[in-house]
Amino acid sequence: MNAGRAPMRVAVIDTDSGFIRVLSNRMDAAGWQYRVLASGVPPEELVAMKINAVVFDPDVIGEGGWEYLERICGMLPDLGVIVCANGGTVSQRVRGLRIGADDWVNKPCHPEEVIARIEAVVRRRRRHSNEQDAGPLVVGEIEIRPDQFQAFIAGQSLDLTRREFELIQLLAHNEGKVLDRESIYQRVWGYAMAHGDRSVDVFIRKLRTKLERRSPAYTYIHTHFGVGYRFAAESSIAAAEATAKVSSDRATDDAGAAAPGVPV
Repeated sequence: MNAGRAPMRVAVIDTDSGFIRVLSNRMDAAGWQYRVLASGVPPEELVAMKINAVVFDPDVIGEGGWEYLERICGMLPDLGVIVCANGGTVSQRVRGLRIGADDWVNKPCHPEEVIARIEAVVRRRRRHSNEQDAGPLVVGEIEIRPDQFQAFIAGQSLDLTRREFELIQLLAHNEGKVLDRESIYQRVWGYAMAHGDRSVDVFIRKLRTKLERRSPAYTYIHTHFGVGYRFAAESSIAAAEATAKVSSDRATDDAGAAAPGVPV
C-alpha cells in the first residue's frame, strides 16, 4: 500500500465460507478494510460504505443475480466490480463483462490473483477519476463527459456501455496517436491480454458502429493493420477519396509492374 493513500475498501458479497476465509486473511495482511455481506444490498448502501470495489458472486442473489449486477454497474460507474463465481461458462463471463463487470474470476481461485485483479481494477478507476477533473473533451461532433460516463453527439447520448465509454475515453485522450491492441487492453481491461483474445477488436467494432450511425460526416476510429487503432475526427468524404486514390495508385503500379518492358 502506497504511503499517504487511504487503505483499500472492499465489499465481498458471497456466502462461500472457504473462499471468504482465505480472501479475508489476505486482505487483513494487506491492511485493507472490508465488509462481508451474505446478500445483495441496495446500491445506495454500497455508496454509503465508500468502497473502492465489490467482489460479487451472482449465485448469492439467485435468479436475480444478473439484474443486480446490472444495477450496481449502471448506478455506480466509479465502483470496481469483480465477479467471482463457480464454474462460469464462456457465455456467462461474456454476459457479465458486457453488463459492466470489470473482471470475472472462476472459483476455485487463488486469493493472490483476486487481490491483484482488485488492485488493477481500482487503479483504472482512480485514473479515470483523475481524468474526470479535466472536464468534457470534444472531438469532431463528439462531446465526452467523464462525469457522466457518457459521450454525446448533438446533445444526445450515444448510449455507451461502461466498457465502450472507457475505450472511447482512452482513445480520445490519445487523439492522433496509434495505440497498439495490447496497450489498449492493458489500460481498459486492467491486465495483460491473453494470446488470441479479440476483445479489443470486438469493442472497437461496436463503438465504431455507434459513432458512424450518429455522426456519419466523420470517421473517428482508424485501423492501422497489424498494429492497433488511432482516434481522430476526419471527414468521411475526404477519407473515402484518400482511400480511393490509394487504391487507384496501387492498381496503376500493379499494371505497370505487369507490363512488358517496364522496369520494376
